[in-house]
Amino acid sequence: MVKKFPTISYTSRDFNSIRNDLIEYAKRYYPDTFKDFNESSFGALMIDQVAYIGDIMSFYLDYQANESFFTTANEYDNVVKLARQVGYKMSARGASSGVVTMFVLAPANSNGIGPDTKYLPVLLAGSQFASTSGATFSLNRSVDFSNPDNDVVVAQVDSDNTPTFYAVKTEGTVTSGEFVQEDVTVGQFEKFLSAELTTKNITEVVSITDSEGHAYFEVDNLSQNTIYVPVSNQNDDRSSVASVMVPVIVPRRFVVERERDRTFLQFGYGSDSEVTTDSVADPTDVLMDLHGRTHVLEKSFDPTKLLSTDKFGIAPENTVLSVVARRNTATTVNAPTNTLVSLVSPKFQFRNRNLLDEDKVATIIGSLEITNEAPIIGDSSLPEPDELKARVKAHFASQNRAVTQQDYQSLIYNLPPQFGKIKRCAIFQDPDSYRRNLNVYVLSENTDGTLTQTPETTKENLKAWLARYKMINDTIDILDGRVVNLGMTFEIIAEQTVGKYEVLQSCYAALRSLVTNRVLNMGESFSVSRIYKILNSVPGVVDTVDVSLVNKTGGIYSTTPFDINSNLSSDGRMLYIPDDHILEIRRPSSDIQGVVK
Repeated sequence: MVKKFPTISYTSRDFNSIRNDLIEYAKRYYPDTFKDFNESSFGALMIDQVAYIGDIMSFYLDYQANESFFTTANEYDNVVKLARQVGYKMSARGASSGVVTMFVLAPANSNGIGPDTKYLPVLLAGSQFASTSGATFSLNRSVDFSNPDNDVVVAQVDSDNTPTFYAVKTEGTVTSGEFVQEDVTVGQFEKFLSAELTTKNITEVVSITDSEGHAYFEVDNLSQNTIYVPVSNQNDDRSSVASVMVPVIVPRRFVVERERDRTFLQFGYGSDSEVTTDSVADPTDVLMDLHGRTHVLEKSFDPTKLLSTDKFGIAPENTVLSVVARRNTATTVNAPTNTLVSLVSPKFQFRNRNLLDEDKVATIIGSLEITNEAPIIGDSSLPEPDELKARVKAHFASQNRAVTQQDYQSLIYNLPPQFGKIKRCAIFQDPDSYRRNLNVYVLSENTDGTLTQTPETTKENLKAWLARYKMINDTIDILDGRVVNLGMTFEIIAEQTVGKYEVLQSCYAALRSLVTNRVLNMGESFSVSRIYKILNSVPGVVDTVDVSLVNKTGGIYSTTPFDINSNLSSDGRMLYIPDDHILEIRRPSSDIQGVVK
């Protein structure tokens, strides 16, 4: 006789369903031994316990299944890890960059006409300054105060009105963050060594050197074994082209991987014995492979892969890695106008200092003053999971080249953080251009999280960044997007049984939550009917009588004029926005006002 096994339902996953199935199972298969189904009995306790455990296991099973797929994952760290599987590199919090204005006093020359040039110093790269918010900034390139293009004015005169000191004004570029060094001890050989840096808020890894003096170079991926370095141009055109790009093989290389506030260094699994090539890559070493066969197969040539080894670089072993990195010293590294004013560690260099008067040298060093005449911006908050997913999808489709609009957007948002940050961008083909030029409109984020124009330095960096990936026949202009600041007023009717003040505050909270949690994209229209829907869904609201929009300009708002009435749809439900414009309610606490009846 064949034993019949009980039928079990595997579709029950919540507490009540599992509990009911267990009771039905007991009634059917144990009718004589289990009869007490009172909710306060011991048997009911056991059934509830099993149903409780089954409900929890079902929850975690669903949770793990959801977090294992990119489209359904919600945890930020899981989204980052899944994005890494398709080649997306998580960028750090951006470093802000901009221009700083510097002033020094220089003694007059012997005839009192102009400053004594031998006392004009060079402010060396790496000099550090600080903003009023506590953020540290480093000078990117050395600044020469003896440059004849600098502005010079009389600063001090004697009793005969003869100039004794001149003030010299010049400019330099700075980037937020300070340089720190961290030593990482590496033990026995380990394949694909991954080392975590303890330093927080790292924006870029500048250099890595081991205790034997070997340098390691950062690459986009470990299969890339060639980088390009600038070498001084010795040709006749060196006055206009200072450097020549030369390919250099880098068997010792690494990639940087990030998980929000954590930074890891990832190496390959090769050994020193495999370093048998010269430092300068020779493409013929790859192209001239000879074989016994009489025919030649088609072989694609990748100039970024010029080593014969397949070990993805040399992994360090039994050494100490000296890692130099740049890190932000404050949560907010954007600096409003005239807030970068403090000197931290300026580094001066004087020509033939032994021939100079030390008292005058001390006066010059002590006279240095700095300020930023324009905002220094570039840092932006990390993208939310939904925004990160959209960027990853666009990045995966781009395949390391820019062809479509989504390709360009992905590359723009992945601009390395040390070169600045783009908060919003839009790309359109210029119909009036003979070459069908691409117009790229960009905006950055200000210190208070509002939108602002992107600094010129960041735009120049972005242009160089896109040049690596764009199609050869694409021409690009990087332009400023235009911010339209809106104000909103509404009028509602409240129920007679509820407090009007409480209803009004609930309406404020609902609208401000919408504005805070969702930033529109460039050219995205604004749905007025959605505001009606949100207000009508607030408890205590009978009906929304009116919603009005107004363009705010001047003062803390942008200067972009915008005619709301002419851009409103005929039924008043949609506000249409030009492609290079973006809507923003800059101060939700004051820009949204309502009346309740």
